Amino acid sequence: MKFVEIFIRRPVATTLITIAMVLAGAVAFVSLAVSPLPQVDFPTISVSAGLPGADPETMATSVAAPLEKQFTRIAGITEMTSTSNRGSTSITLQFALDRDINGAARDVQAAINAARSSLPSNLPNNPTYRKVNPADAPILIIALTSDAVSKARMYDVASSVLQQKISQMKGVGQVFVGGGALPAVRVELNPTALNKYNVSLDNVSAVLARTNVNRPKGQISEGGRRWEITTNDQLHGAKEYLPLIISYRNGDVLRLSDVATVVDSVEDVRVAGVVNGKPAVMLVIFRQPGANIIETVQNIKDVMPEFKAVLPGAVDLAVVLDRTPPITGSLKVVKHSLVLSGILVILVVFWFIRNARATLAPAVAVFVSIMGTFAVMYLLGYSLNNLSLMAMTVATGFVVDDAIVVLENISRYRERGVGPYEAAVTGSKEIAFTVVSMSLSLVAVFIPILLMEGMIGRLFREFAVTLSASILISLVVSLTTTPMMCATIIKPEAHGEKKHGFLYHMSEGFFNWILRLYERSLNVALRHSFFMLCLTILTAITSVYMFIIIPKGFFPEQDTGRIAGNIQAAQDTSFQSMCCA
Repeated sequence: MKFVEIFIRRPVATTLITIAMVLAGAVAFVSLAVSPLPQVDFPTISVSAGLPGADPETMATSVAAPLEKQFTRIAGITEMTSTSNRGSTSITLQFALDRDINGAARDVQAAINAARSSLPSNLPNNPTYRKVNPADAPILIIALTSDAVSKARMYDVASSVLQQKISQMKGVGQVFVGGGALPAVRVELNPTALNKYNVSLDNVSAVLARTNVNRPKGQISEGGRRWEITTNDQLHGAKEYLPLIISYRNGDVLRLSDVATVVDSVEDVRVAGVVNGKPAVMLVIFRQPGANIIETVQNIKDVMPEFKAVLPGAVDLAVVLDRTPPITGSLKVVKHSLVLSGILVILVVFWFIRNARATLAPAVAVFVSIMGTFAVMYLLGYSLNNLSLMAMTVATGFVVDDAIVVLENISRYRERGVGPYEAAVTGSKEIAFTVVSMSLSLVAVFIPILLMEGMIGRLFREFAVTLSASILISLVVSLTTTPMMCATIIKPEAHGEKKHGFLYHMSEGFFNWILRLYERSLNVALRHSFFMLCLTILTAITSVYMFIIIPKGFFPEQDTGRIAGNIQAAQDTSFQSMCCA
């Protein structure tokens, strides 16, 4: 093949190309995202709607039902679930994996607009939707606790300051604030007093809405001068609500304090968060798709001292959940396995070749193939995860084969006395077709995985592509860099023209013993062919039986150091009983 000869005759250019592949892989390795598993985005959209004061049955029939009716007309929906609580409804739409999430979002928005005429007229806001990935767990949860500052104030600071700052950081996708609610004034009406004064709930609601506004008041003009009226009618505390006049009864003024108890509280009293026995407000942080989890979490931890500076002095900021330790530990083990497998492969090659210069060629092929695969992973948008690194570990045993085949064939010509360049050209040309067929046959094994559909296909596609890429890169390296190294680095005396040393003679005796042992065992097997046939059939039957009875699962169980539990009480149990019990 003329293609191979070009690289053998130009060793400098071949060396530079090889170094460029290694440098590209090194840059890509630093830039690759880190995650426990390959990124699999489920086309899922969550729709939310709120109607304050409505019971769950009203939310299900008046809000959820019209929306669901319109959503059923959208193509590609595989599952639709809805949950209605007091004052809120949540509908989750899951689409087929081949459905474009952006196109699905446009269809959902159109369905919401179509259902608007069927929704209650007093709905404060239109239903909203957001794209979610149900397989993506929070990467970090930060808790705000204090013995002196109220939860309402902590929630206000967390939602107005910390949430905005963290959302702007690199790699952060969404930030939710939980465990509390924004400050608010709660008016708790006394039904007995309302009945006594013949006042309805609507009367009180209208007075509260009318007296607590912030609207433009106009202006005053006189001659050539003009004044803007900037009076603010908003009420900011419970004390300012108490003197509000509800109505007049028999010449007496009926104030809000006569029929209600007004307290400073929060918007939703049925939300609570507790960390180590203390009331807490929590920031739940999700990453962007494809972002580096470890880098993102570390960046947030680095700026936590700055967050503490903007908080009240009595508020403590602490991390209560961090996903990076188990991810870092598992990836560290896989990386060590990758390095160890590469070293073992090279040592085994050296034990059989018994020449340091000759071993250098397959060693370079393994290293360049692995580094070049990192560059391919970066171009394809893959990440460093357990599956992709496992593929690299498996690849270390494959990528060395092509280089060894080329090396052995070239060495055969060198031992006959052929010159280095002629031996490299002749040997590589002669074995090129065999090397190509070997590599393509290995890649063909992973074609079924590449063609798999569904979640499993998407999950293992990165494994198959990564392993196939490393094999194809090793094919190129074995037909370019390896022959060049055989022609320039390996000396003639390394192949028999020089007296062999102690290591060669010691290992040669071991190899001869292995050959004699194999010869004797082969003779026994050939003399008892019927017995060997029965043994083979028994082995096949046993393998099938073991495959049937062996435990099966999607992924091996992994200890992440976290325990999650749920408590379900009777339906008539109040929130206060569940929270404080």
